[in-house]
Amino acid sequence: MWKHRGAVVQGGQAGKLGRRGLGYLLVLQVLLPLFAPIVDVFAIYGLVFLDPVRIGELWLVFLLVQFLMAAYAFRLDNESLRPLWTLPLQQFVYRQLMYLVVIQSVVTALAGVHLRWHRMERYGSLRVPPVSPGQA
Repeated sequence: MWKHRGAVVQGGQAGKLGRRGLGYLLVLQVLLPLFAPIVDVFAIYGLVFLDPVRIGELWLVFLLVQFLMAAYAFRLDNESLRPLWTLPLQQFVYRQLMYLVVIQSVVTALAGVHLRWHRMERYGSLRVPPVSPGQA
C-alpha cells in the first residue's frame, strides 16, 4: 500500500481507483485483521466466564455462514467441495498465522524497516539418477 500511496492524490481514473482501492485495502486487509485477535480474546472470555453454550452456538452459526459462502464460491468455479472439511481448522491455525503476518507487516511499516524477500539459495547440487530404459 505504501508503495502506491501517490495514487490517492492523482487525478482521473487512476486517482479514483487509488482512493477506493487503497481505502479498501486499509480497512479490510490491515485494520480488520489487526482487531481480529481481540475478537478471539472476547470469544475465549465468553466461553470461560459467560454462557459457553450460547458462545458455541454463535461460533457454529458463524462457521456455517462461512461454509455456505465458501461452498457457493466453489460451485461458481466448478470445484469439488471436498477441501471444505478443513474450514474449522482455519479458525484455529491459519487465522493465527495471518494475525502474525499482519502485525509484523504493520510494525515494520511503522518502523520504516524494509523487509527482504527471503529468497532461497540455490546451489545446483541436486543429482538426478539416470532412468533405465524399462522405467521410461
